[in-house]
Amino acid sequence: MANESTTHFGFRDVPVGDKQKLVGQVFTSVARNYDLMNDLMSFGVHRLWKRHFVAVSGVRRGDRVLDLAGGTGDIAALLKPVVGDEGEVVVGDINAAMLGVGRDRLTDRGLVAGLRWAQMNAEALPFPDNSFDAVTIAFGLRNVTDKDKALADMQRILKPGGRLLVLEFSKVQSPLLSKLYDVHSFQILPRLGKLFANDSDSYRYLAESIRKHPDQGTLKDMMLAAGFGHVEVRNLTNGIVAIHRGYKL
Repeated sequence: MANESTTHFGFRDVPVGDKQKLVGQVFTSVARNYDLMNDLMSFGVHRLWKRHFVAVSGVRRGDRVLDLAGGTGDIAALLKPVVGDEGEVVVGDINAAMLGVGRDRLTDRGLVAGLRWAQMNAEALPFPDNSFDAVTIAFGLRNVTDKDKALADMQRILKPGGRLLVLEFSKVQSPLLSKLYDVHSFQILPRLGKLFANDSDSYRYLAESIRKHPDQGTLKDMMLAAGFGHVEVRNLTNGIVAIHRGYKL
């Protein structure tokens, strides 16, 4: 933050109270093209990252899982067969348009039972303490205004022994790959957004938001400060994304 009353929205400093509205406008704009956006940002590899994320999550049959920023339903669709009929996946997202897209998509696939959808703010989760076996958040934490507050609330609603799993864009480890990634993010991606979705500004913000997100070590320290233990970090694709896992002890 630049001072107590501002935060970053991409590379811009904006009043703290405005960020949620601005992020909401971005995701309302891209909701119908969200899969396209992820394909353009990751060359389609986001689908493999998400499968791996769920595969290493440790989620088991019968678990109750909260999937935050899960409006598209991608992670919920992967989690539901894992938790089985005995388990439940609650999909939470702050953006109603994203929730609508995801709910419609999974309903069309016949995925209804054992799934709940709810609009919520990650900084003030509407659940009692010790409610979930796991919390997942994929490509959503970087858009949260107060990440420390959100992490603390995720820790609160987890059962003892429960785990938080974060899949997020992170700091590329190779200097050469980092330079190529910058060219793709800031020169190519906005143009592709304009061409395919008629929306270059939202795609530019999403690229900027990745660069403003805490790197691997900083996010690990934030999770430890929020009360998580045994925090582990796993880089994927040379750190373009990383999986952070921590436990409520």
